[in-house]
Amino acid sequence: MDRAAHSNDSYTQYSDIKTLLSWSAPGRPFKKKSKQYYLNGLLIAFLFEVILFLFQQYLFMFVVGALYFLAVALATVPPRNFHYRVSNQGIKVEDHFFIWEELYDFYFRRLEGVEVLIVRTKVLLPGELQIPLGELHPHHVRRVLISYIPYREVMRETFMEKSANWLTRNFPLERS
Repeated sequence: MDRAAHSNDSYTQYSDIKTLLSWSAPGRPFKKKSKQYYLNGLLIAFLFEVILFLFQQYLFMFVVGALYFLAVALATVPPRNFHYRVSNQGIKVEDHFFIWEELYDFYFRRLEGVEVLIVRTKVLLPGELQIPLGELHPHHVRRVLISYIPYREVMRETFMEKSANWLTRNFPLERS
């Protein structure tokens, strides 16, 4: 009798899963780059290649070439649409599901001209989920998520983010 009651309780627990938000959006922020971006990137990579060649660092030369290829591939190929779903159990991104106990907090940031929901995780990997909102408004998403994880209105930039912003400001690969 107890076993039947227990299985019935677990059934009602699973039947209470409710989808709060569901949308499709590109897998990452994307903005088409100009020819100037690719040319400037090639010149910088070539400069590093020459320096590494002079110091006979052939393996690092390969790494610089691979990183340039990755940058060109990410800047050229637009991302496919992903399906995102927020339920009372957690956040689902395509086939990966993150329960609320795995998530730390969230905030919004504008990347490449797209509003992005950033959810930090408690574990090191993935560290944070960057979810483009598509047509959703951040206020609507915030009202839903704030019941489950804390919202950070202001996030201080890390040293790496400050460095990247400084480089982008002072040495842009393309003019706006």
